Amino acid sequence: MSNLPDSGDLMPDVALNAVDGSPLKLSDFKGRKLVVFFYPKDDTPGCTTENIDFSSLQDQFEAGGTALLGVSKDPPARHAKFTAKHGLTVPLASYAEEDGLSDALGIWTLKSMYGRSYMGMERTTYLVDREGRIARVWRKVKVKGHAAEVLEAARGL
Repeated sequence: MSNLPDSGDLMPDVALNAVDGSPLKLSDFKGRKLVVFFYPKDDTPGCTTENIDFSSLQDQFEAGGTALLGVSKDPPARHAKFTAKHGLTVPLASYAEEDGLSDALGIWTLKSMYGRSYMGMERTTYLVDREGRIARVWRKVKVKGHAAEVLEAARGL
């Protein structure tokens, strides 16, 4: 666990794809605080709730100079459909390549459900400072109340 990027480390700057398919890098946000929340899959109950919660607080994050970005391995077209279906306002990004951002962060990991093992995204949130350094990490996130907790931490940064 100690080799995972953590508070004080630079956030890896691995290329992602925006919903429209254009390239997006976390360094594009340099000079602003950034919350990057990783979630397993679009349109599943917990992931939908998490995205709705962050969207509902987006104005407050923006007022505090903090950008939001949700990331999963779902393709951009699926993100677009998910965003439209639930009226989400937080920008979403994706990547499908091996050795992507979740691999660099160590959050694409072996999971198990109902006795079956598979690779999946560990729900994790990063608060990144204006210089691109990780200020705080929430691992194995429980969705209820999470967006509000992250907002408080961002305000204090």
